[in-house]
Amino acid sequence: MINVLSIDGGGIRGLIPALVLQHIETETGRPTAEHFDLIAGTSTGGILALGLTLPQNGTASDPRYSAAELAALYRDRGEDIFHQPRWRQVASVVHLFDEKYDHSGLEGVLDEYFGDQPVGDGLTDVMVSSYDIQAREPYFFMSWREPDQTVPMRRAARATSAAPTYFEPAKVAVGDQQRVLVDGGVFVNNPAVSAYAEAERRYPDEPIRLVSIGTGSATEPIGYDESQEWGKLGWAVETIDIVFDGVSDAADYQLRHVLGDRFDRFQVPLESASDAMDDASIENLEALAQDAERMMATQADALAALCDRLDGN
Repeated sequence: MINVLSIDGGGIRGLIPALVLQHIETETGRPTAEHFDLIAGTSTGGILALGLTLPQNGTASDPRYSAAELAALYRDRGEDIFHQPRWRQVASVVHLFDEKYDHSGLEGVLDEYFGDQPVGDGLTDVMVSSYDIQAREPYFFMSWREPDQTVPMRRAARATSAAPTYFEPAKVAVGDQQRVLVDGGVFVNNPAVSAYAEAERRYPDEPIRLVSIGTGSATEPIGYDESQEWGKLGWAVETIDIVFDGVSDAADYQLRHVLGDRFDRFQVPLESASDAMDDASIENLEALAQDAERMMATQADALAALCDRLDGN
């Protein structure tokens, strides 16, 4: 049996899958990278996928970070990632024509956590999505593919999390090409279908079991009257969140029909927390943790069965 893990995008809401994976690691007593043959992620899920497979310096078999340590990244460094300089807060006219956040905060955290470790050093196969706006095509960083193997994990993480309107696109050298990349969430915020397709290609004679973890689904309705007032600029901003949620739900629907009981999806409606991808306030982080706990309580049987299965492997 080939085990695949897929982690959605969602910015600061990545705390939710990090806490679910922390629970799994605690219950099984083993790191995530030992449980899965392939780990895929988009945006914040891509950062988690890379972080969970990052090896210790000089120790090829042990991960540098536990899921608990990556959960702490959101709590401790969220405000550094989503740092808005004062001039962006007060100069509203400038803000309309620039990204919401300076990418230096995000890059500083990624440099600190990943250093120069290349994608090819992952402890298990890892696959991270992005979109090349110059070539006008999806681009997946894959740890087993030669051009991607020498790309620093921090650059792949920067590319997959370059959400339009939030951060500038990332320029990443891949082999002899210079790619201009943005957040893979623009086409595959839930990368589970892509991960399944790649696993089928790599392991054509093996059955595949897939675990997909979401970052919480939006519950606040968008009224007709409200949407009428958006105009081009309003739609440009709001469409990002709508596309991200819609793509995730579509992938869930498709895989339930394809894989049946070999598919587990862990997702929760955001009742306590904001659905904003960039609300790194202490209050919202606590609310995200509450929603994660509610998800794990609601899906306790499925989660326990998953832990038993992984522990048995």
